[in-house]
Amino acid sequence: MKSPIKIISLLYCFILCTNTVFAQKQPNVLWLLTDDQRYDTVKAFNKMLHNREMSELGYTESPNVDRLADMGTTFINTYCQAAACAPSRASMHYGRYPFKSGIYEFEYHNNNAEHTRPTLPEQMADLGYQTLHIGKLGVRVKNVKENGKVQSHQIYQTDIDFKGLAKDGLTDWGKSWTTTLNGEKLEKPIKSLEFFVTPEGTFEYSSKELEELRPEYKGSAAKAYEKYDLLRHYNKKKGPKSVYKSSILAGVSPQPAGKTRDGYYASVFVDYLKNEKEKFTVGSRTFDGVDRSKPLFCHIGFDFPHTPVLPPASYRERFKKYTYNIPEFEEKELKTMPKQFRNQVMRGYSDSLTDEEKLTMIQDYFAFCAYGDQLIGETVDAFIEYSESNKQEWMIVYVCGDHGWKLNDHGSVSKFTPWEIDSHNPIIVVSSDKKKFPEGKVVREFTEFVDISPTILSAAGANLDAETYNHLDGFDMAKIADKTVSLRDYVVGENHAVTGPRAYIRTKNFMFSIQSRPNKKRGENMEWALNASYEELDPCLYYTSKDPHEIKNLAFDKKYKHIAMTMKEKLINVVLGDGRVEVVWGKKADGTKVFRSNFAEGAHDHKLQLSK
Repeated sequence: MKSPIKIISLLYCFILCTNTVFAQKQPNVLWLLTDDQRYDTVKAFNKMLHNREMSELGYTESPNVDRLADMGTTFINTYCQAAACAPSRASMHYGRYPFKSGIYEFEYHNNNAEHTRPTLPEQMADLGYQTLHIGKLGVRVKNVKENGKVQSHQIYQTDIDFKGLAKDGLTDWGKSWTTTLNGEKLEKPIKSLEFFVTPEGTFEYSSKELEELRPEYKGSAAKAYEKYDLLRHYNKKKGPKSVYKSSILAGVSPQPAGKTRDGYYASVFVDYLKNEKEKFTVGSRTFDGVDRSKPLFCHIGFDFPHTPVLPPASYRERFKKYTYNIPEFEEKELKTMPKQFRNQVMRGYSDSLTDEEKLTMIQDYFAFCAYGDQLIGETVDAFIEYSESNKQEWMIVYVCGDHGWKLNDHGSVSKFTPWEIDSHNPIIVVSSDKKKFPEGKVVREFTEFVDISPTILSAAGANLDAETYNHLDGFDMAKIADKTVSLRDYVVGENHAVTGPRAYIRTKNFMFSIQSRPNKKRGENMEWALNASYEELDPCLYYTSKDPHEIKNLAFDKKYKHIAMTMKEKLINVVLGDGRVEVVWGKKADGTKVFRSNFAEGAHDHKLQLSK
């Protein structure tokens, strides 16, 4: 018979071994997200969706993302929850729809409000992960205390943000609000100081405010406009071209490949993985180094191909040889277009551009995506090498854009609408566990951005059935892939930015959308849509399987009345009546006042049967 001491020793060893095995089974996770990227910039997605490698517009180059598709499982019919940066990124970080989190635009998030729950990186930290973010985040969390004091709240343990890198000149372009210039205090703050950084580290400015404030900078914006061959957005209907302010739709980066904003995100990440020191220095800042004893959760928020569209010269010159088909637009489309859509189109109106300008815009956009693809490859290779050298399991989640982008589609640039090109954003999951995410598999069932959090948490060992995670609106995509969860008949979302409050629901054959609220006043008249007339709802209905470009609005076509009414009822019940949350933020509001609407509890069952 073994002594009690030996039994205790054996038990202790068993516990240690069990914990070690568990730690090894927790995969390192790399979550890659691009910004404003339309799905047709990826060959693999074009092939899966349209049985062609190239975009309908023209030449596409994406060898590294194509490689990820070969290595893992592609969820080709993924849609974002809001076609705007901040609410879309919030849906990913919380695993919640905008109408469940209350994040509809670019407002702050009060992490002490009664309806809030921890973000994905905070939950990963609770599971034992070291968490890292590099680049763009767009999730603005505030800690609002009982005494009314408001403090910024960092959700990643290590956050190497794009503003800090730009301040140190580790970029090619930047824009900021500032009270100083070259170490000297300005007479008054400049709200929008745009700058370009040369290979020599010189800051070149483009700012109307600066030129008015400091005469010595007169003409600096025009010089930058010419030097970097910039094409800024303009609308002839509202005024002439300008060298100031408007978003940059095309141009050349002042820096070579690898030294741009995104280039530094990739190189900083690679250096971080190689650095096991207690402290890791980036520019003027110092961060905690990598800890190989812990599983690693890394999120890289790339900026490409968001404006300014500035591909490095080597990519830009190469893509100049490709001719692209410019999306055609006829003014008559505006007549049947919903008013809220028309509002966005006129703000981003691009049909004023000449054909030469439109071609340049498209060439540079696709060149920028091709450059970004190279950076994706660098980060993926470094991450896999790190994980395997450390004998750890690993998983990569690649998301093609926080939403899409129009390139004269519907006569506009930009996003903000639930049209296909704005909201269709496939996801690829690659894992060392090939059973969960098989190589080369294509999943055609609907998936949504709210699925990202539960997928990563489940892989990290979280029990999604536990009460801790009952706020999650999405599903583990591994279970969607093997069909062990009930599949969706529709996807749904809501956006408030630019268009005003607008909700949508999409099925295999139709997309239906309405104005969801009378205005942006949170908590007021939340059931407005129940009593508003059909015309007041500003509806649209597109028969997407027959009209893939979503041009012909059938909302008032009598032949489709039943379809429209069925989708309207479902959409209103889901978005406005099934646990809706609205939060008041503003100069005199701190996010503590929360309003709810629950007149159709349980409506969001993912089921919707249509006659056509």
